[in-house]
Amino acid sequence: MFSKACEYGIRATIFIAAESLKNNRVGQKEIAEEIDSPVAFTAKILQKLVRCNIVSSAKGVGGGFSVEKHRMKEVKLVEIVEAIDGDSIFKGCGLGLSDCSEDRPCPVHEKFKSIRGELATMLECTTLEELALGIKSGNTFLRY
Repeated sequence: MFSKACEYGIRATIFIAAESLKNNRVGQKEIAEEIDSPVAFTAKILQKLVRCNIVSSAKGVGGGFSVEKHRMKEVKLVEIVEAIDGDSIFKGCGLGLSDCSEDRPCPVHEKFKSIRGELATMLECTTLEELALGIKSGNTFLRY
């Protein structure tokens, strides 16, 4: 449902936030390793996340990526998805057809519309903080 870049972006942001809860900044190599993503690809994703003010970066000694604690309560999962994939997940056809609409629906249009609505609700209601706290507590995992 999400692009590979978006999956990596979500995982990277959650990892950065979980480390930020421990007052740690993390470098792009550490992030790439943790989310099992190529370093160069991870760097491009992190640039988008910084540009959209989802994560912060600092250069030099003690630098790296972080998320301010007050921002974790504000950032919703939908912001990360939109930063990486745009809004196509909310508007695109479930079968990938370019001309799917209420007037000319594809075979799965009605069923996919309800799934897309539930997905939108989940993305709009889930905060970065709740995802990071799951990682920090050990109740959820980014890799196995």
